[in-house]
Amino acid sequence: MGETTQAEAPPPPPPTPLELLGQAVAALPGVKGTSIHVEELTAHADRDSLIALMTTLRDDPRFAFEQVMDICGVDWPEREERFDVVYNLLSVSNNQRLRVIVTTDDVKPVPSVHGIWPVATWWEREAWDLYGIIFSGQPDLRRILTDYGFEGHPLRKDFPLTGYVEVRYDEDRKQVVYEPVKLTQDFRTFDFLSPWEAMTTLPGDEKVAVPRRAAQKG
Repeated sequence: MGETTQAEAPPPPPPTPLELLGQAVAALPGVKGTSIHVEELTAHADRDSLIALMTTLRDDPRFAFEQVMDICGVDWPEREERFDVVYNLLSVSNNQRLRVIVTTDDVKPVPSVHGIWPVATWWEREAWDLYGIIFSGQPDLRRILTDYGFEGHPLRKDFPLTGYVEVRYDEDRKQVVYEPVKLTQDFRTFDFLSPWEAMTTLPGDEKVAVPRRAAQKG
């Protein structure tokens, strides 16, 4: 009897360009891990190694991330380091994108990358203004979206939705004034009827309204 041979399994497909990029990024110092989700590459990095990592991502021709398109914060109040700082990078030369994430709290500073990408100043100011994330080495850490006298950071998840103060123009004083938020509501009674059931006077609805009134009286 002749020898029976089993069908050989097909070789695994070669890695995609995005997977190759992920492998190269994962090998860089300061990168704690990478993941690909919905064709988007994300790298989680060590906060203290951020400057060296970002410099490599910009200058190494394998990556060539010439632009930082956005820097933003994400608040996770239940975590010890409650904030994610997210950097969205773009390589025009290689037509590829990368998201880099570091974590911090409202005390530990994140190294500023404005020396690598000068436009980062705008994004870091916004993250400071809205979340209270501190960026060390940032020479212009001022509020950018809220007023200079604003109290707190409005995109923190524990910030009250109404804010602490409200702003209005005082006609008597001829100036803008800040006052504590006052929520007032007149006493009202609600019958909780559906608007379709309550509307009985529309033209053409007489045949429906009459038996309904009779049923209500009964």
